[in-house]
Amino acid sequence: MQELSKSQKARRAIASFKTLVDALILTGSYHPSGTAGIKLENAMRQFNPEIYGTMGDDRIVELKGLEYVIDRLPRGIESSTKIVLTAREELESTSFEEILPLKRRRRSYLVSDKEMCFVVTRGTSEIYDIIAHLTFLNIEAQKISRQVKSPQGLAKEWQLLEQTVQIGDLLQGEELDASLWNLSIILGRTYKDTRKTFEYLEQNSKEGYNSGLLRIVQALGQRVIDETEGVEEVLHISFTPSLQEVLGHHQYAAAWAESLVARMIERGLQHRPIHIISANLHAIRNILYGRGALEKAGLGVPDDLYDMIHLIRDQEIDVGGYAAAHGFIEHPDSSGSSIDVQIIDTTGINASCYHPSLQLDLDLIGQQESVIVVIDYAFGTQAYEIMDELLSPTSVADTQIALQIESVSIIGKAGILPGSKGDIMLATAHVVEGTPHNYIVNNDLSPADFGSLLKVFSGPMLTVLGTSLQNRDVLERFHNSSWKAVGLEMEGAHYQRAISAAIIQEHIPKNLKVRYAYYASDNPLISGQTLASGPMGAEGVVPTYLIAKVILEKILAENGNG
Repeated sequence: MQELSKSQKARRAIASFKTLVDALILTGSYHPSGTAGIKLENAMRQFNPEIYGTMGDDRIVELKGLEYVIDRLPRGIESSTKIVLTAREELESTSFEEILPLKRRRRSYLVSDKEMCFVVTRGTSEIYDIIAHLTFLNIEAQKISRQVKSPQGLAKEWQLLEQTVQIGDLLQGEELDASLWNLSIILGRTYKDTRKTFEYLEQNSKEGYNSGLLRIVQALGQRVIDETEGVEEVLHISFTPSLQEVLGHHQYAAAWAESLVARMIERGLQHRPIHIISANLHAIRNILYGRGALEKAGLGVPDDLYDMIHLIRDQEIDVGGYAAAHGFIEHPDSSGSSIDVQIIDTTGINASCYHPSLQLDLDLIGQQESVIVVIDYAFGTQAYEIMDELLSPTSVADTQIALQIESVSIIGKAGILPGSKGDIMLATAHVVEGTPHNYIVNNDLSPADFGSLLKVFSGPMLTVLGTSLQNRDVLERFHNSSWKAVGLEMEGAHYQRAISAAIIQEHIPKNLKVRYAYYASDNPLISGQTLASGPMGAEGVVPTYLIAKVILEKILAENGNG
């Protein structure tokens, strides 16, 4: 029998991880140290996620991967021995402390010093993400435990770490250097690497987002030591029946869509032409209203659009306050979906609102009276649920309301395969990793729309299960084979599935304008350019706003044809 290639083995391992998690959701619980947990570990080690760096090397603890995970899990997760994933249980009315991670819209509650509860409102993608992170933490915790345990007992370095954590005082100077040197021995890392991660986490720890590197390492290692010695109950992860019942039923998405449509009815906008844009909540607002906000604040408007954006950020200009007087409506989420919305009545826009480089047709805007609905980023499969609900007729006060959708535009961030951070990708198709589901995209965007300011790559986009469920060999195969994929992201295929379904059901016209443009937030094939290497920062301004500018001109100018 022919031996499987590396990419085939990795794809099989990713599929196994997904299948195992799906089965565990139905089963209701598992122990990471038990049979199911070991199978998850083995699958993850097999596909060796690029974002987790040296996870597969048992000699050293992976620090960049640890930074990435800690930023996306709640403070205190390292000490928890009981973790519960549940549906929205109205836990906000309890005395439990609500904890929000630094870099993920994820609601969590600290039930006790040993029990953490995740409220899952964003579908199975969120569950895959959480379980992948917890599996990674367990792998690293075992490394720490093995490093400090021996037949003679616990290593001296571990005893010193325990003393340091118990003292709890802020270390400085020689004491800090000595503690970090001691910690680097436990981690199998250099002093320099250990200090960089310590300083990174320490900054966020002061803001209440994590417990700091010393405490995190001590708690992770101690939990595994206690488990092996039978001192404490082993780590237990469970999924409540209420979570099992709501998965796939659009409960939160339906409430989200109903609330949005009700708000549009309240403003008398429900029968206007609607243009949907999925994007962050600053790009469209700032590009449409930034000039007016700056002039209102008594500041000059730079000739360069991107200089204007930097000035708005540096001066912390209240663009939203100005925009509210020109057709801009904030619609915060109340459904639990964690997707806020902006509604823009374009009839409120005039030439003094937007930057002169934005070529809009004010006469056309006055004739069409379009409404732009900007929705914040969805997460993985959640994209299908919210788009499916938004494109379908919505029942409000016993009345069916069908919005007149003219276009759907997606401004996403994605990993790029042929280029570098800051480049742009245009989707010609979406290919769902690990499934036979592929979607052709008749993209109303082309490289010619973007000029020569940035590199633009056009081709199929790979829709992956999660940021942590990626593998270099699989990505290289999709890029170098006849697939010729140019990037990877998490939502595109799910949006397109909803659009296709709405066309089949005749909720939207077949000639609906669809636009998919992504800017490269990382390149998972290049060391130092993965998501774990950190955010783009100012580098992301030009690609984000260039895409926003092109899409707005497509919608609000004659040559864009809506």
